[in-house]
Amino acid sequence: MEIPTTETQSSQRVIEYLRSPRAIRERCGQIFTLVNEGKSRHFTCDLSQLGRVADYVIEVTRDGYPDLNIPFHSRWRNFEAQGVPRLAKLANLLAGLTPLQQAIAKFDLAIVSVLLDAGAGESWRYHESETGLSLARSEGLAIASFKMFCEGAFSLSGLPQVDGLKLLRLTEVELAQGFQVSAENPLVGMSGRSQLLQRLGRVVIAFPHLFGEETPRPGNLVNYLVSKSQNGQLAATTVLSAVLAGLSDIWPGRLTIDGVNLGDVWQHSAITDNGLIPFHKLSQWLTYSLLEPLQELGLIITELDALTGLPEYRNGGLCLDLGLIRLKDPEILHSSHSVDSELIIEWRALTVILLDEIAATVRKKLGMSVAELPLVKILQGGTWTAGRKIAAQLRKGGKPPIQIDSDGTVF
Repeated sequence: MEIPTTETQSSQRVIEYLRSPRAIRERCGQIFTLVNEGKSRHFTCDLSQLGRVADYVIEVTRDGYPDLNIPFHSRWRNFEAQGVPRLAKLANLLAGLTPLQQAIAKFDLAIVSVLLDAGAGESWRYHESETGLSLARSEGLAIASFKMFCEGAFSLSGLPQVDGLKLLRLTEVELAQGFQVSAENPLVGMSGRSQLLQRLGRVVIAFPHLFGEETPRPGNLVNYLVSKSQNGQLAATTVLSAVLAGLSDIWPGRLTIDGVNLGDVWQHSAITDNGLIPFHKLSQWLTYSLLEPLQELGLIITELDALTGLPEYRNGGLCLDLGLIRLKDPEILHSSHSVDSELIIEWRALTVILLDEIAATVRKKLGMSVAELPLVKILQGGTWTAGRKIAAQLRKGGKPPIQIDSDGTVF
């Protein structure tokens, strides 16, 4: 759907704004205000619960990281699910490469794995033959993609890398085999995931300035980002901008302005100035996951807390399960809802703003600064982990409190 712009608006300026973390916070803030003024049909907000939620997050964080030495919330954590040191295997596979080549390969892996990370549903499991583990949801998706990468499934040469041409040729059947999908082990959004990778292949080939000319690979984005660094420093917002500009065309059936796909951007009737509200959940999750390989190259990442918390069902579920937000109509819990519904848009918007509030409260209680405990660490320690824990206590299978119709490309 094409969104018109007014004569006073430059479409390019509107697109740039909607791709910024500032726009995410400002537009989500409008929803937060709407709810607190009692004007939402769906939610109320009880900020008196903020201290209780922060205490729970701190408790969960200390369980996992007693010394509060918390890593970034990124895909790299999922690759070592259940405490298995799988990254040692990756290090062995990449041992003969230069540091830059290793970073490119890690970008390859992170980009493909994150794009395959949308909600798996309640039924799907990945059985890891080496360990005998049965892994569900995000961890299962991570290990499935990790093994496919290590076995060269995303490469024409069979090497641990990702080739644009191979992604174009990768069939849904091949992807389903790699993810152990069957009638007895169904994966939500399987077709959407396959098409997403094929579109990624097209984009990688179409933008050689970002992804390389001779051998187009998603990981070649490393070279572009290194060229954007100054004095050994690179802003996290620069990484997000590159991700949003380079990958915008992979998203299916989205809103567009002047033919440009906006990605994870939706419409809500209460939002002023074109009604659009951006989230860029997967793109920010990907950005967080690309920062560590850049740090390994010696780059210092700045503007880390300019990025937002991730508006997905673990963080959003934490807010709902602990009473920070409440549903006006409990019947909502008995049916599933599309990602473009105002209910889900409001839930996600509240999550963005409340994650900032939770983070500030956690820091205050711990006596730590933003530099010492950035949002990306609070997510890991943290809100995402706490959201999963409380969900497991309240609902069989740890499913989210509100059920979402997923096409495999949003969550």
